[in-house]
Amino acid sequence: MEGTRILATLVRTLGSLQVAEDAVQEAALRALRDWPRNGVPDEPRAWLTVTARRVAIDLLRREGVRAQKERASVELAVPDLPPDSMVADDRLRLIFTCCHPALGLSAQVTLALRTLCGLSPAQIATVLLTSEAAVAKRLTRTRAKIARAGIPYRVPADEELPARVAAVCAVVHTSYTIAHTTAGGDRLTDVDGTREALRLARLVHQLMPDEPAPMAVLALLLVTESRRAARLDDAGDPVPLSEQDRSSWDAGAIAEGLGLLDESLRRTGTVADPYQLQAAIAAEHARAASYEATDWAEIVRLYDLLLSVQPSAPAGLARAVAVAESGGPAAGLAELDELEPDQRWHAVRGELLARQGKFAEAVAATRLSLTDAITMPERRYRQRRIAEWSAGREVT
Repeated sequence: MEGTRILATLVRTLGSLQVAEDAVQEAALRALRDWPRNGVPDEPRAWLTVTARRVAIDLLRREGVRAQKERASVELAVPDLPPDSMVADDRLRLIFTCCHPALGLSAQVTLALRTLCGLSPAQIATVLLTSEAAVAKRLTRTRAKIARAGIPYRVPADEELPARVAAVCAVVHTSYTIAHTTAGGDRLTDVDGTREALRLARLVHQLMPDEPAPMAVLALLLVTESRRAARLDDAGDPVPLSEQDRSSWDAGAIAEGLGLLDESLRRTGTVADPYQLQAAIAAEHARAASYEATDWAEIVRLYDLLLSVQPSAPAGLARAVAVAESGGPAAGLAELDELEPDQRWHAVRGELLARQGKFAEAVAATRLSLTDAITMPERRYRQRRIAEWSAGREVT
């Protein structure tokens, strides 16, 4: 997260995304080399920012006369850290640079995942269901197009905003989704990442207060984030929605999110936007006094609408779970049979088989879900399920 903030600040100073990325990467490498030997500095972000700025000066100096103006702007820049408000603005500018309409939507999202989320090409390929080589080529072409077209690093004028709403919303929502459930690692959630995505969603809504899509994105993130305290146990392992302590949900965040969703729906007059639909699903969970009181039939209906406008594997899997809750595990398993298997598919199948008392099959299915793509907390949780089912009893 610090790397992204430093990158955004450096791009503002340089006006060059490529040089800024190279400088931040070199600063990070120097930190890995120097900090174990000399100790972590008192102000790590300041150290990284100053080091990246110096690297940028060196890079520009090597480019010769062409870079005189850019180099001077870096050398004359105030060496102190910018205030938090400026950093937030820098990140907002970076979002809008990535989401310039001169770039295609796939290029916009790919560039944003690289610069804002700090994902590697391999990680981006996993998120976008493409190859690492394709991502690398797309990033190279996109950066070159930004340089050739002279795309400015700024928040656009009001009349330019509507052309970027869809891409900006996609970037903010995707960055939250990635942080909410990380790919691998020892944590289920990147808390700093979810908070930053929520902050960016609020900034975008403030910039475009009358646009229903940013309202819906902010509503979705608020209602989802309201459950964070109940989502993990003391060891950091996942707590199923059915077992969460709803009294620990953030009532203020839920109320704000529901209000934003209502206003977004009032402005469109119908539920058709994918973010409105996802927020409406989250709202159904938030309104239910208990897991048993959840209106699963309504959630199935909302997933049907979502899949009709934005088909996706996660939505299809979530719909199968909702079908199982409303119509029983056999109905859910029938829905699963229509979907492509992945590690989460196997995990859900294991849960539904266990509800039918088919513990040996549940164990076999859940073992197939223990891939490298899951986090350590997910692995521990699923291994506990396997242990319980191996003993021939359902976990309650």
